[in-house]
Amino acid sequence: MTTLPEPGRTTRTDRTWLVAIAAALWGTDGLLRLPLAEDLPAASVVFWEHLIVATLLLPFLPSALRALARCGPREWVSVLLIGGGSSALATALFTAAFQTGDPVTPLVLQKLQPLFAMLAAFVVLGERLRSGYLVFAVPAVTGAWLLAFENPFDIQVAALRTALLALGAAALWAGGTVLGRLVSTKLRPREVTALRFSIGLPVAAAIVVAQDSPFAVGWDNAVGLVLLAVVPGLLALSLYYVGMQATPAARATLAELSFPATAAIISVTVLDSTLSATQWLGLAVVVCSITALGWHERSRSDTVVVAKEQVKAGT
Repeated sequence: MTTLPEPGRTTRTDRTWLVAIAAALWGTDGLLRLPLAEDLPAASVVFWEHLIVATLLLPFLPSALRALARCGPREWVSVLLIGGGSSALATALFTAAFQTGDPVTPLVLQKLQPLFAMLAAFVVLGERLRSGYLVFAVPAVTGAWLLAFENPFDIQVAALRTALLALGAAALWAGGTVLGRLVSTKLRPREVTALRFSIGLPVAAAIVVAQDSPFAVGWDNAVGLVLLAVVPGLLALSLYYVGMQATPAARATLAELSFPATAAIISVTVLDSTLSATQWLGLAVVVCSITALGWHERSRSDTVVVAKEQVKAGT
């Protein structure tokens, strides 16, 4: 069973960089999902993502369930929320936000995810933030905002329903970051990943039924679905939960902003998209902010995020 890092070793065991790499792999999602979106409903794609990964991890599920049985109610509830909420439901809400309103509103409100994560980390995990956190957080969130929109100063948030769906997705993803940190101190990364997709599978199936989408997909989509499930799914999340073992949630949520940075690079280099001058600026700011945060927390004793164990130790 994995234990918490010892107080005083936080700067040497910090894995902000690994969370950033995992989030960067999520950035390949658009490249793999775009061809599938032309042939399949979003709910069907999400279902098959969960089914493929759950099948690959099936040999590890019994040991994951035994490990979970040794945990307390907080870990049980956390795993259920991660699998059903952050994995399946959040994706469905975000997709529905795009379908019911303008495509800008979900992207605007998704930028609030770090704020949700910081609040949840304070309430659930007892993390504390030093004033220096803003030196990294403000540029990172600002850079993500610039990166998301061609004209960052001409943004209109539309209908209330669309906004609520997007906010719900952002809150669930933020909660997943915090709860992932919580369970990663008691469960191995492989166990968390197996439980996440196994629990998310029936939720994804229920969403397919609720949206009257098909379960069956053609064999011509098989390769794309497997790649989507394995690269931004299984591989990325496996690295993510390894990183979360030694990365406070408030720090990890900024590292996750490497996701839109990678997505932008792929869009330009592979999908023939173009970026405005402010988007290029946002990309540079995000990369520099995340890199600086990871270096600072790993090499300095005065970390800007104080984990619960450090708070108890008085550091």
